[in-house]
Amino acid sequence: MTINEKNEIKHTQQMGIPNIRWPLMVYDLIVFAAAVVLLLILYRGSDRLSPTGLAQQVGLFGLCIFSARFVGKVYRQVWRYGGIQCYIRLLITDAAAFILCVLLELLLPVERITFARMLSLACLNLLGALALRMVYRYAYKCGDRDTILGRFLSRLLYIFSGIEAENARNAQKIKVAIIGAGRVGVSLAEELLSNDEAAYMPRCFIDSDKAKVGREIHGIPVWSEDEATLKRLREYEVQEIIFAIPSLSMDKKRSLYAYYTDAGYKLKVYDYPTVYTASGKRHLREFDVEELLFRKPLVVSDERTNAYYKDKTVLVTGGGGSIGSELCRQLAKMQPRQIIILDIYENGAYDVQQELRLTYGVELDLHIEICSITDKRALRSVFEAYHPQIIINAAAHKHVPLMEHNCVEAVYNNVFGTQNLVELCEEYSAERFMMVSTDKAVNPTNVMGATKRMCEMIVQSASTHGRVKYSATRFGNVLGSAGSVIPLFRRQIANGGPVTITDKRIVRYFMTIPEASQLVLQSGAIARNGELFVLDMGQPVKILELAESMIRLSGVQGIEIVEVGLRPGEKLYEELLVITEELDETENSLIFIERDTPLNAEVIEEKLRILKEACETGDNAAAKEALRRVVPTFIRPEDVNEDGTE
Repeated sequence: MTINEKNEIKHTQQMGIPNIRWPLMVYDLIVFAAAVVLLLILYRGSDRLSPTGLAQQVGLFGLCIFSARFVGKVYRQVWRYGGIQCYIRLLITDAAAFILCVLLELLLPVERITFARMLSLACLNLLGALALRMVYRYAYKCGDRDTILGRFLSRLLYIFSGIEAENARNAQKIKVAIIGAGRVGVSLAEELLSNDEAAYMPRCFIDSDKAKVGREIHGIPVWSEDEATLKRLREYEVQEIIFAIPSLSMDKKRSLYAYYTDAGYKLKVYDYPTVYTASGKRHLREFDVEELLFRKPLVVSDERTNAYYKDKTVLVTGGGGSIGSELCRQLAKMQPRQIIILDIYENGAYDVQQELRLTYGVELDLHIEICSITDKRALRSVFEAYHPQIIINAAAHKHVPLMEHNCVEAVYNNVFGTQNLVELCEEYSAERFMMVSTDKAVNPTNVMGATKRMCEMIVQSASTHGRVKYSATRFGNVLGSAGSVIPLFRRQIANGGPVTITDKRIVRYFMTIPEASQLVLQSGAIARNGELFVLDMGQPVKILELAESMIRLSGVQGIEIVEVGLRPGEKLYEELLVITEELDETENSLIFIERDTPLNAEVIEEKLRILKEACETGDNAAAKEALRRVVPTFIRPEDVNEDGTE
């Protein structure tokens, strides 16, 4: 007996559900007797048996069949969950019993019957046993008190096994409607019906396929969207809605989401593994923030990108951060020679190290270096030890309000840290340098954005005279990253509110952390030299609507949304990243190259001198004014926000 079978029997005992092993054997004996009557007693063939011969054949067949079933542990299986493996076991044991019976027929001095009658007897008995178990399982899964068929099955199940079709445990389960009666939805229903431990009970399918509407799948009715009225859902005691259509369009998902959330239903998503998913796990989960945006996830990684990083030594600065750690996860899949995670904060670096070691073990050559990119001497030691071929700079101070009051530190870390990496890349003959930038570098209104724009100019300038290939990748807000609005809203909702937004008019472009990381990696792989890559990020999202959706999703009532005013350096509207008339296309339709004229080395050196002199004073106001001198597009936020409208 397997561990699973033992657990199921133990669970059955704990739940007070009768064990039908022995009644099932009695029913099998009745099926066998019926087969004997039909094929040995009532049959009028040339090989008609005498009473002695009949007793010999019944004894021989019965002994072989039931001995094989006992040896094959057929009666130790939990047949109410009888999957294909259970039926295959019964088939194999009965096949073995038939072979044994044929051999004994030849060896023993018994009255013989034809091979055809022997085979017919074995097959009829097997079909009866299979039918018995299928009916039992179907009655167990589909018996209820709501329909005529359900009540009939419930009564049949009780007569057969003494089991109530819907016990107290099932009555406590959460009743759900499954959107999608395709392969994924049906798979979910099967799992829920066959598992007593499941917390959910499927009550109906909702589907637009006319070929399925009006029919039943596993005893569960399939309704059209028009039939799935709120009144009817209440009649069926539906408490939650589960989305089980991976291919559902964003517009359709948006409309269904709004309809059911407005009606007060809690929504879930069933993830089913496909050839495109990294893990093979099925699981039921809450709607992610990504689904709140209702846009199709962007896939920007490809085989060419994977091949580029294979067998390369890659240094990721800021490798313990939100973007940096995901870059390391993506890189680890591409079979690099080495990954060096560099970060000044050991906790994040340690976490990603443990995660990757757990996933890849010794197959991944992974190293952790703790230092700041502002410490050129420490950086040189890292370059000397590993001689990285590819450097991805994801290390930066990025919190806009904090950097407004810490301008000196922002310039030192973001600007001079980047310059240190560029110089060391040239000194140690690196192959490629890739910088992670932000949409806030476009006409920046804050210190963080201005420092990132200065970094872009440094990188583009270096591409004109250096030996290394340089590129920068610019994207918008990243869902779930440290300091982003999503974790803040989650904490505020968990604490009972209020949810705070700076201004109800604010809109932002969003992408997921994996999307941003894949974009960086693919952009770096296709870069020739000096490109500034930007991404078509689709439609912007109103922060107010995002907050409202997260509150609805949480199911918590009475959460207030409070407007607290714009933070220092904050814009109402981010600049559009993609205006195709002004950008060059790439082989990826989602990635574009911004046209920009690089500055020469002398101009960059002069800008760095101005910044250094200002920062050496320790005066944040002086450093900010120096930033305005070296970044001509650095404007005051009030100059752009005054045009905002309700």
